Amino acid sequence: MFQSDLDRPDKVIGPLGEALGTENLPPPNTSRWVVRRKAEVVAAVNGGLLTIAEACERYNLTLEELASWQRAVDREGMAGLRATRVQHYRQVHERQGRYS
Repeated sequence: MFQSDLDRPDKVIGPLGEALGTENLPPPNTSRWVVRRKAEVVAAVNGGLLTIAEACERYNLTLEELASWQRAVDREGMAGLRATRVQHYRQVHERQGRYS
């Protein structure tokens, strides 16, 4: 099912509770992905502001990379997007899966 532009919201709630529209998303040429920018892209996709395909194309992301950002936010919130914590959180969730 395709989302038409008429069904698409103009704004979504950003990661810090602010209104987030296409005009204040990270620029398409972003090369330094800080936590806030990753979280804004995830919020835009989850809220329907961008489709997964649009986000991947706009930011030159792989589907796996965007999906990993979404999983990190779902599991740990914005802190899960910190590059220094990704491996730690992955190990914690793998251990929980083994022992639960």
